[in-house]
Amino acid sequence: MTTTTLPAQRQLFGHPVGLYVCFFTEMWERFAFYGLKALLFLYLTKHHLFSDNDGYILLGTYAGLAYALPVVGGLLADKYLGMRKAVTFGGVLMAVGMLGMAYRGHAATPDMGFDNVAVQIMYLSLALVAVGVGFLKPNISTIVGRLYEDNDPRRDSAFTVFYMGINMGAFISSLFVGWVGIEYGWEYGFGSAGIGLILGLLVFVTQTKHLQGQAEPGRPELLEEKRFGIRRETLIYLGALIGVVVVQQILQTRFDFGALATLLGLAEGTEITATEVVAILMTIALLIWWFKFIFVQCSKVERANMIVLMVLIGISAVFWGLYEQTYGTWLAFSDRVMNSYTFNLLVSDFTPNASQLTSVGALFIFALAIPFAWLWPVLDKKGWNPSAPAKFGFGLLFAGLAHFVLQYAALNPEANGLAGFWWFILAYLVLEIGEMVLSPIGLSAVTTLSVSRVVSLMMGVWFLASAFGEMLAGRFGTLASMPAGTDTGTALAIYADVFAILGWVGVGCAIFMFALTPLLNKQIRQAQND
Repeated sequence: MTTTTLPAQRQLFGHPVGLYVCFFTEMWERFAFYGLKALLFLYLTKHHLFSDNDGYILLGTYAGLAYALPVVGGLLADKYLGMRKAVTFGGVLMAVGMLGMAYRGHAATPDMGFDNVAVQIMYLSLALVAVGVGFLKPNISTIVGRLYEDNDPRRDSAFTVFYMGINMGAFISSLFVGWVGIEYGWEYGFGSAGIGLILGLLVFVTQTKHLQGQAEPGRPELLEEKRFGIRRETLIYLGALIGVVVVQQILQTRFDFGALATLLGLAEGTEITATEVVAILMTIALLIWWFKFIFVQCSKVERANMIVLMVLIGISAVFWGLYEQTYGTWLAFSDRVMNSYTFNLLVSDFTPNASQLTSVGALFIFALAIPFAWLWPVLDKKGWNPSAPAKFGFGLLFAGLAHFVLQYAALNPEANGLAGFWWFILAYLVLEIGEMVLSPIGLSAVTTLSVSRVVSLMMGVWFLASAFGEMLAGRFGTLASMPAGTDTGTALAIYADVFAILGWVGVGCAIFMFALTPLLNKQIRQAQND
């Protein structure tokens, strides 16, 4: 949250030019991240012959770490590095990791198994990307908030525009990287994602002058202090590289907690991943800090705002657990039991593959971003603008309804026995309306409701909730795991049951959030009036 008067900034289309620097940086970073993600499940199950269960779990744990580590990256940026250095360093790590994914080794076979060297390089590359996201993701978002005064009515619109950049990158990458990876080879797909990341990094490094000094370290002298004879800044970078090796091991480590797994509602014999253990420990440490901070160091208004923010952050994990099915169960559904050939009616001789179809969500976000950016100020002028808690309720509601659309598609296949293509498109539209209602508003809420001295850390906490959502998505995905060779009819029945469960999860959490909204709004009003 900005607490100082900002210098005069060059404007473009009603917003500071710095917004568009962040826009293009994030666009290319998301091009790389989502390009990798669009291919990952198929790469794991088709090239390395991972089981569905192992593929869903790794997809969830990798993405979960990528969204958990921003807590650390946000803290280091707040206290030492500043956001510019953190974004640059994170981008370099991600670029190396993306290019490392281009080494695929030999394809696995039932007799010979997988190429262990290639799999270990894959784990190392995923670790580099995850740690890089930890430095880059919370800080590029925080810079956007710092370009505006606290009471600037353009803030929500700015984050909606910024969010359009995220989804523009995701849209282009899914179409291009998904096509290259499937048609020409996994290594070319992952390599092209890495090139996109390098382009984003170049945009950021060459255009930082437009950030008006808002991304610099608060106390640069701390970076020059020596610890163990080494500059603190150098120690931070070395520690991050050690962290990469640790993350590489975490990604492939599981624990059998027996009774604990049963207590958590997991199937008998289910292993808990090291990622989940790390996320739980981070959350415990975070909550200890958070309670101490709001009751010792916050005013009444600050405390009320931070409590509301933490509730929003917590419930967002459920939304992301539902949303991220698009790279898991939705992707597998479209690859295995959906009539994608229907698309030939629109574009002759072109049938999108499952990876490319992950671009549908970004396409809808791109189409909806400008209408939603226009909508909120208009509703605000009329006094009809829903509060942030109410918007989160609507986001969860639409996420649940999207899964009911897919349940209907699975229960009512077309004449050839495959699920209808247009139901899949409708499900994406419904889901993305929910994302537009929740996600950019969440980013804006973090910068608005956070106490200024911990805003980057709270942005990291926002992404920690996304991490839990990713891990939850992996666990949800295992409900749809099935052995190779499962016939289409059986697969459709399994998907229908899973989508129904996920639909009720979304609707049930939406009802809970709607019931809680008046209480949260009242708390903020009372604190402001005191």
